[in-house]
Amino acid sequence: MTDLPQGWDRAALALRLFALDPTRFGGLWIRARNGPVRAVFRDYIAEVLGKPGHIHPTMDDETLFGGTDFAATLASGQLRKTQGLVHQRPVLQLTMAERATPGFAARLGGMLDGGSNALILLDEGADGDEVPPEILCERSAFFVDLDGLSLRDISQIEKPNSVNLERVQVSEDCLEMLAHTAVSLGIWSMRPVLFALDAARGLAALDNRDTVTHKDLTVAAALTLAHKATQAPQAAEKETPPEPPQETSEAQQSQPQDLGEFEQLVEATQAALPADLLAKLAQGRAKRSAAPADGSGDKQAHNRRGRPKPSRQGRIGSGKRLDLVATLRASAPWQRLRTKPAHAAVALRAEDIRIKRFENKSDRLLIFAVDASGSAAAARMAEAKGAVELLLAEAYARRDHVALVGFRKDGAEILLPPTRSLVQTKKRLAALPGGGGTPLAAGLKAGLEQGLQARKRGMTPTLVLLTDGRANVALDGAGNRQQAAKDATAMARAYASAGLDSLVIDTSARKSTPLRALADDMQGTYLPLPFAGAQQISSAISMSLAG
Repeated sequence: MTDLPQGWDRAALALRLFALDPTRFGGLWIRARNGPVRAVFRDYIAEVLGKPGHIHPTMDDETLFGGTDFAATLASGQLRKTQGLVHQRPVLQLTMAERATPGFAARLGGMLDGGSNALILLDEGADGDEVPPEILCERSAFFVDLDGLSLRDISQIEKPNSVNLERVQVSEDCLEMLAHTAVSLGIWSMRPVLFALDAARGLAALDNRDTVTHKDLTVAAALTLAHKATQAPQAAEKETPPEPPQETSEAQQSQPQDLGEFEQLVEATQAALPADLLAKLAQGRAKRSAAPADGSGDKQAHNRRGRPKPSRQGRIGSGKRLDLVATLRASAPWQRLRTKPAHAAVALRAEDIRIKRFENKSDRLLIFAVDASGSAAAARMAEAKGAVELLLAEAYARRDHVALVGFRKDGAEILLPPTRSLVQTKKRLAALPGGGGTPLAAGLKAGLEQGLQARKRGMTPTLVLLTDGRANVALDGAGNRQQAAKDATAMARAYASAGLDSLVIDTSARKSTPLRALADDMQGTYLPLPFAGAQQISSAISMSLAG
């Protein structure tokens, strides 16, 4: 098998090929966390390609694609347009590409299809599922992975000379071999095949040759096809030639002429597959997801729907709506000082424009984590259950979601996933048994997992913990008080790091100093309620949540 470039050599070769004709190759996908190696590679991008235009996933359409200059149009009485970055820079660099929304990616994909721009994707994903949208990956010829490289691996990247890729000759057998290789990898689009063909031409041109060789095909396939694979490649099986020799059938004509070279090409491409992708292919098709949903809080700013908020100064674009009354109100005090155009009754300027704003409120999820251990006496357990039932009724009236977690013995159990069903929640709560140890850390962990999942779905989670705080079971199920306290503290700090709201209800007869410290570690609210009935507990929790 032909030796393939690895690490920095692979990245340098991909950049040099991309620089031959960026708009022809569409895009360069770079996977690397922020660090010195990525910084050096970005410097080489600017040196080899010229300084690219920098864009980000939240950039508005007017800045990126241009649009109507509203203030200039009103002032002149004629349509005035603004130029976006796509008209100013042929090569654009998208930071945090893994966070691009499907709509934003679709608009960038349309830009690439126009053939006037190229895109560099800077992917900072932490795991294999955090990747740029498929529409951008499929339009990017090359994939570069800089993770795991150090400054010792870096070498000089020279800018290639200008070449004409069309002058490089490619046989029909080469094109047929690339097409069969793509099919064996589960690639059904012709775009990656054409990328591989142009990459092979580029390799020949860089070596001052006019004809593509099998080595060029092998390296080109590894650079352009491997990262787009959706299935494990299958090597071609040699067929026994018929006797006596007969005319070649259509099925045989559809196979590559040289099966030995084809097998080498498939093998080389398979060797270039990322290790994490191969692990996923063993389980099925590789997962590729778009940016995660934003569920960062109970109030989310929006420019089109929700509860109206005061308008603010801004520019029209990307679905933003003009607040005409506020705009006229802002311009009114300056009318006598401004020169009005002959065609206009009002003199408007860019600083007068006001944009409508709205605010959405996401659904709230109350996660009740109830201590059902033996240390919580039967009477206290009954009061806690009664308080939760009262809170459930209020949550049902507000249309909040409710989840129920019970912890006892050596672990925690999700008694009820997030739901709005009051009847089901009451049934599960009534059936909650008591007795056993207090696995407080396990209860906190189960509540944290529910909260993080809910936030990804756009909800605002709040944990309500009812316990006496006497943790005596560690996360691993061992009856070790000291380790149990450490595990509970670690999980409490995880809550603080995640930024989840929490409310700790101390149901013990006396205030628990460790439980207060736990609430501080969670950055939550501590409510000691000794000798309180169900109604008092419910009222205290309602007031705390409302505040």
